[in-house]
Amino acid sequence: MKTFGSLRNILFFIVGAAIVLIVCAWVGSLLAGGMRPRPVANTGVSVDLSDRALIQRGSYVAALGDCAACHTKQGGRPFAGGLPLATPIGKVYSTNITPDKNSGIGNYSLDDFARAVRTGVRRDGGTLYPAMPYPSYVQISDNDLTALYAYFMHGVAPADEPNRKTDIAWPLSLRWPLTYWRLLFAPGAKQAASTQVQASTTSSASSLERGRYLVEGLGHCGSCHTPRGVALQEIALTDSDGPAYLSGGIVDNYVANNLRADDLSGLGRWKKEDIVRFLREGRNTDTAAFGGMRDVVQHSTQYMTDADLDAIATYLMSLHPTSSNAQYKYVATSATALQKADLTARGSIDYLNSCAACHLSSGKGYSLTFPGLAGNPVVNSENPDSLINIVLNGSDEVTTVATPTRFTMPAFGDRLSDAQVADVVTFIRSSWGNSAPAVDEKEVVRLRSQTQVTVAKDHQ
Repeated sequence: MKTFGSLRNILFFIVGAAIVLIVCAWVGSLLAGGMRPRPVANTGVSVDLSDRALIQRGSYVAALGDCAACHTKQGGRPFAGGLPLATPIGKVYSTNITPDKNSGIGNYSLDDFARAVRTGVRRDGGTLYPAMPYPSYVQISDNDLTALYAYFMHGVAPADEPNRKTDIAWPLSLRWPLTYWRLLFAPGAKQAASTQVQASTTSSASSLERGRYLVEGLGHCGSCHTPRGVALQEIALTDSDGPAYLSGGIVDNYVANNLRADDLSGLGRWKKEDIVRFLREGRNTDTAAFGGMRDVVQHSTQYMTDADLDAIATYLMSLHPTSSNAQYKYVATSATALQKADLTARGSIDYLNSCAACHLSSGKGYSLTFPGLAGNPVVNSENPDSLINIVLNGSDEVTTVATPTRFTMPAFGDRLSDAQVADVVTFIRSSWGNSAPAVDEKEVVRLRSQTQVTVAKDHQ
């Protein structure tokens, strides 16, 4: 489930400012050529949509786009929708995109399909909620879009499962303002030059452009890893929009981490093979996937070709850091203190009792089993939500074809008080050379409430 941060306190302000947005969008639409849906690139190619090779290609494109993660609910039929997607204004439910003619997209033409995927406009002219990442999917090439359509029409079993209505209260449930949101914040359909780069291309320049296409377009990485504005829009859609792109976002009470070259909080110390391994296996020698990234690995990246994984890594390594890029250096002071039973530091006793068995007094953990905390970008993020959430709720490592073994981080929310969680997270964020702000107990109270963790009775 996805959410775009804790913005409830400003949502009614947004509604109150709707008139201003509408006027701006109206002026923008006049400049852009009217209120018609933005143009869709030409898909009028004569192809056999039942061709087995095309359908197979479409299946791979669906994996690249991670369609199953949102459009298949737990225990549900593939692509029949119904997965709840949390937003600050209430839950929306993913739609049925099987070829069923009653509940799915069986009546969609290729052009209808292209318009929905690229511009967020349904067959009936309504606007999709931007939980559907059409601001990124606008970059999908004609060839990939045609293959994707062929797959959904001929490679997916129809399921007559009606779409669920949203749980959004009126007046925020009104859809017509989404038309103006789309005009303001979603680019018109275009075919990026990079979309013609094939996965088999081996030159470094072409690999970079292929990676750009996958990250900025089909993979829609910015939907989670880029900060959102007050209208819940991504504040940057591509790297050309500035260093905010992929600098970190908030999803379902986790921080979708900074993917830029920042040494402390980003991927600055990762090598290409570290990125490839993480995407293929859901873990590497530094960290393991958690939260929504587990679904991405489970449904998408583990199935990517070596060439595409290499291209993504090539592109991510080309991104500049967001700021001055402070450098990480391991410091053994905390490790030495723990080994000498010096527990004077805030949170050290709780770390020794609850964390050290797996993550070690050195903070380095066990490679590919229990992630290291020393120098971990998740630990050094300005926002501590991910670390707090994992301590409270635990986390299971994702199982993949390459790594079928699952290791589990137990939940400590029922045995540690809010103060203890704040203390131990502060200890982790300030030890072994980590350099991140201390955590206040109020931040733990907020996360505990939002994730509905019960405090043990002896700590209440």
